Amino acid sequence: MFQRLLGAALALIAALIAVPASAELSTTARHALLMDYDSGEVLWQKDGFTPMTPASMSKLMTVELLFQRLKDGRVKLTDTFPISERAWNERSGSEMWVKVGDRISVDNLLHGILTVSANDGCIVVAEALGGTVEGFVKMMNQRAAQLGLKQSHFVNPDGLDQPPGQLMSAYDIAKLSRWIIREYPRYYHYFDEPSYSYSNIDQANRNPLLGLVPGADGLKTGHLEASGYGLVGSAIRDGHRLILVINGLDSKEARRDEGARLMEAGFREFRRYNLFKPGDKVADAAVFGGAQKTVPLTVKAPLAITLEVDSRPGMKVAVRYTGPLRAPIAQGAEVGTLLITAPGSPGMKVPLVAAQSVDSLGFFGRMILGIKALFGGA
Repeated sequence: MFQRLLGAALALIAALIAVPASAELSTTARHALLMDYDSGEVLWQKDGFTPMTPASMSKLMTVELLFQRLKDGRVKLTDTFPISERAWNERSGSEMWVKVGDRISVDNLLHGILTVSANDGCIVVAEALGGTVEGFVKMMNQRAAQLGLKQSHFVNPDGLDQPPGQLMSAYDIAKLSRWIIREYPRYYHYFDEPSYSYSNIDQANRNPLLGLVPGADGLKTGHLEASGYGLVGSAIRDGHRLILVINGLDSKEARRDEGARLMEAGFREFRRYNLFKPGDKVADAAVFGGAQKTVPLTVKAPLAITLEVDSRPGMKVAVRYTGPLRAPIAQGAEVGTLLITAPGSPGMKVPLVAAQSVDSLGFFGRMILGIKALFGGA
């Protein structure tokens, strides 16, 4: 109940701040969300903050836990996990045809789960990492809380509807996808494999964007009767990556067509604009009691913003600081804020730092400054 109330509240907030986008960014999907990878900003959404049945897209949480253990060394790709009767019996929907009593490598499990959406592979991972499936589900929910996935609740590792109650919002799916891409680049290639063979059975990757949308390289599809057809896709062009989540479509064909159309529209309608890099002078700030009267302000990290193309002419940049700044000022000290606004954008607030140090005036300099102040001089 709490998850549904939270989802409803977030959906209301999202509706109030929704970005007015091009007519191309409309969809028959029940849920949809487009995220800018670099900033994590939601560029466009349709009911994207409401918890929904994610089906196999929730397998991303299962592999995130496995990726985490690969990254920190607790697990290796060459490690093998045992296949239990419960895993062997998980033959509903997608599977990689594991055999009870065998052992299977982590490398094969990742191929199976991410290329062919293997439900049986998810059970193998869950039992190996959590002791039991139920123990692993607790780990999934704990990890979701750590990652700030506030509109997610897990009841199984494979996304099937037994037991019922698996929930994620499109926003949480996109947020988790962004985390995986950023934190586990060494393992991201598993999402982009065109096919996989195990137990002498060849199966193609189910992601319809691969090979169809230029730059597409992941991530996951999902389908249940309760959810309809869904997809979380990612593509990169000229260094700019977008993440798209759609769910609630009526067919594989609709998922393919809407996924490709919306991703293409995203790259067409939104651009990544580079504004400043460290060392660039954003503005000069007045200095009191310093060896120089002003200090240049700059950013701490490269600054770019993703905007709808039509919004770019209306972008405004404003510098805010409490001045004049009092010397001495250390280079790199945070002394102000850069505010960036544009029509239809939530805007950005970025710290500004001193681009160089400013020493205090010496004794005679301070004396002259005091005399000028006493007689109203500059």
